[in-house]
Amino acid sequence: MRTHWIGGTAVLLVFAAGIGNAQQARPASQPRPTVQPAPQAQPAAGPAAAASVGNPLLPETQKLFNNLVETGKMPGIVAAFGVGDMPTQYVVAGRIADGAQAPSAGPDSLWRIYSMTKPITGIAAMLLVEDGKISLDDPISKYFPAFANMRVLTSPDASLDSVPAKNPILIRHLLTHSAGLGYNISAKGPLLQEYERRGIVPVQVNRQTEAKARTTRPTSLAEFANRVASVPLIAEPGTKWHYSIGLDVMGAVIEKASGMPFDRFVQTRLLDPLGMRSTYWSVPASEVGRLSTNYVFVGDNRAPIDPGATSVYLTPPSFPYGGAGLVSSARDYDRFLHMLANGGTLDGRQVMKAETAALAMSNLLPPGVTFGGIGEGTGGAMSARMGFGAGGSVYLQDAPGGTPSKGTFGWGGAAGTIAWVDPVKKARGTVMVQYFPAEQWGLRQSVPAALARDLQRLTAR
Repeated sequence: MRTHWIGGTAVLLVFAAGIGNAQQARPASQPRPTVQPAPQAQPAAGPAAAASVGNPLLPETQKLFNNLVETGKMPGIVAAFGVGDMPTQYVVAGRIADGAQAPSAGPDSLWRIYSMTKPITGIAAMLLVEDGKISLDDPISKYFPAFANMRVLTSPDASLDSVPAKNPILIRHLLTHSAGLGYNISAKGPLLQEYERRGIVPVQVNRQTEAKARTTRPTSLAEFANRVASVPLIAEPGTKWHYSIGLDVMGAVIEKASGMPFDRFVQTRLLDPLGMRSTYWSVPASEVGRLSTNYVFVGDNRAPIDPGATSVYLTPPSFPYGGAGLVSSARDYDRFLHMLANGGTLDGRQVMKAETAALAMSNLLPPGVTFGGIGEGTGGAMSARMGFGAGGSVYLQDAPGGTPSKGTFGWGGAAGTIAWVDPVKKARGTVMVQYFPAEQWGLRQSVPAALARDLQRLTAR
């Protein structure tokens, strides 16, 4: 088995050299998070309490992780790498929070995955496409009539002056950030003020910012969608890629089209069939010992922003945020990616048809619309032409050297998490850390470099 795994690892490492181009959202900047003092360390609990052990197959990656922890750049880090149906390889170091008594980080530790929620929401939508309950080219006004008469801002950063939209917003636009919707993490001026006034802030940071957000935020997905429809768009639907709240609105459409609450649909159709038992919209009290602390850096100085023991994620959200709402583990997210790599099947159970998985990971952007990254904080310039699928970016051609290869699909999270899957090589990877800003230590550059060194060692044998 070890010999077979090394052969698979070589394939994985060749692919993984390109993860530096995985994209991710930036953390919410409005309102500015309140930094809390460090909490008392919590007692070890559950699988995350197990002591970390080095991975002998990936010593360079292990060395990198150990160094990141030993030099105080982060309390802990976990990665899951897999090829085909061979056993997932985990590389772990450190703890889920500062303090000698904090539980060791591990495959079952819990991390706020923020925008890595988006591919899960996107795949949930594709299940409804497979069921025939929605179509990629359905106008969303079919489900929420308030979107029938949208308006488009004439100067998005300067005023709320607008003109009638010429095109309807379609399901594919929500999935690919081409609906013309904005985002409170990137909006400016009057538009940002309007989002905040109407409570269009679908994200949790900590208890302090959450208390403020709940004074204006709607309490249901349907109300959220209708409020979004009341605000002018930043661009004509179907004409421009702009990172947005589209996947949050998609959650409302899923809820309406499926006839069940969005979070229940995701649980029933994805999390339960995949055995993702550590993925939550709110973390049960019984699992608090596994929940990491989230940090914020000011320069090189790190401070806790959302301690695991008192996290905002221990309280149910106003509604399930399809764009940024989930907490998950490296083991769980690896199972999600494994299913996609296998064309919709995991452990002999079909979750979705192979053609549906392939469609989800293909370029779904409207004709003439291109994806060029989201600017600062994405981990560097793209190395090849890319498009956008159901909640994640997709390579439209091989990058130089063949990695990432054409068809590689992935996204990342505002607190530094990374995920990708190559359905051609059937390779996948997940990296879990927890701090703002996501690119503080350049993991999208250093992790692939370490994996490449491991490849050289393995192939030299």
